Amino acid sequence: MLDEKRLKKVKIVIFDLDGTLLSDDGQISMKTRVLIKSLMTHGVKFSIASGRLHSAIVEIASGLGIQTPIISLDGSIIKNYPDGNIIYEFFLKKKYVRRCLQYAEKFSLNIALCHADAIYYTEPNSLIPQIMDKFGAKYERVDSYDDYIKGTLEVVFASDNKKHMKYVWERMSFPYSFGLNSSYFKSHRHENVYYVEVRMKNTSKGKGMQKLLKHLKIKEKETVVIGDWYNDVSLFKTEAVKIALSNAVSDIKELADYVTENDNNNNGVSEFLEILLKSKEN
Repeated sequence: MLDEKRLKKVKIVIFDLDGTLLSDDGQISMKTRVLIKSLMTHGVKFSIASGRLHSAIVEIASGLGIQTPIISLDGSIIKNYPDGNIIYEFFLKKKYVRRCLQYAEKFSLNIALCHADAIYYTEPNSLIPQIMDKFGAKYERVDSYDDYIKGTLEVVFASDNKKHMKYVWERMSFPYSFGLNSSYFKSHRHENVYYVEVRMKNTSKGKGMQKLLKHLKIKEKETVVIGDWYNDVSLFKTEAVKIALSNAVSDIKELADYVTENDNNNNGVSEFLEILLKSKEN
């Protein structure tokens, strides 16, 4: 159950994008847009925490009138919007990027290097733009990864070879590798495609949220997080008010304070925003 007294004190709402704020066809309902504007008049701030690149989020933020820093690449970078000033960024050490490239070559896995505003791939990895789930990202083909090892925020492997992908995930995780945050998961959209994402340790949406709140001088208990997928778990292990959509995976629903009756295609987000607005108006 949601505590109305606590909702009255909410100062910021942080959305996941895909599967949450956005419908499956990438739209935000007019009802949600109106509620966001109404809540802004009550002093509520809004932000986004996404696995997308910053450049793939700014158009959405602009359309909603968001004036708060944005968490992108699952917490690897936080950039102010709209001026683009960097609040926080955490690059992968070059030795780890090189190790990833070696594994990709050894097992013939697709690999890409994610920077703040573009995803770089080479000709042997030409499937990357088609099989990655980084919605709205700018993809740039390069002759070699050599000039892009520095400044890499995240390395992404993509393949249908589950055995080799699990091996790489294990080798880029403790105890084989130190100081990394490596994740292994199945694609949202592409059947039998698996991903391994490698970032530096302490880079997650949850850690990104904590850094954002410190910058804004807002407490976790004055925050709402809304999500649906496995990479939202770190947000749901905080003291924020946790809202899961009805289409969320079970791991998220189990951690939630409230699960909406509706999904992302049927105003699941606005279902909660209406509750929040009523608490602000009472």
